[in-house]
Amino acid sequence: MSRIRAAFWDPAGQRYGIPTFPWRMAPPHLLTLRQLAAMGLRPGGQGVQAQVLWRSRRYGARGGVRAAYLYDVRFALPKRTPSPRQRDALAKANAARRTCPDCGRDAGYVLPRHLGTCLDCAEAAGVAA
Repeated sequence: MSRIRAAFWDPAGQRYGIPTFPWRMAPPHLLTLRQLAAMGLRPGGQGVQAQVLWRSRRYGARGGVRAAYLYDVRFALPKRTPSPRQRDALAKANAARRTCPDCGRDAGYVLPRHLGTCLDCAEAAGVAA
């Protein structure tokens, strides 16, 4: 194991407070939120069980260390599905975000908040986008 990987090897959680693993060395039952979501699962109220740390040149100003939090798949629950009324409410809210208050048409995209209107109306009014 390289020195960089050994720096992040703390399965007991003594150094970092929670179990910590280097990149690609976490146990298979610990997954990130995105991995759980891809499987149709959610954490289900459990807290962060462990973390993965790795060095990144892209984040040099923050110490160059990035983290991904891990959850135990054994305690995960299935994702909740919204009710038909919730889906209708979301559809209405999204339609309101797409409807221009000036011309009243559905722009087909979410209106920019700094303009408050669709791009065509903002251009006609001479407002710089």
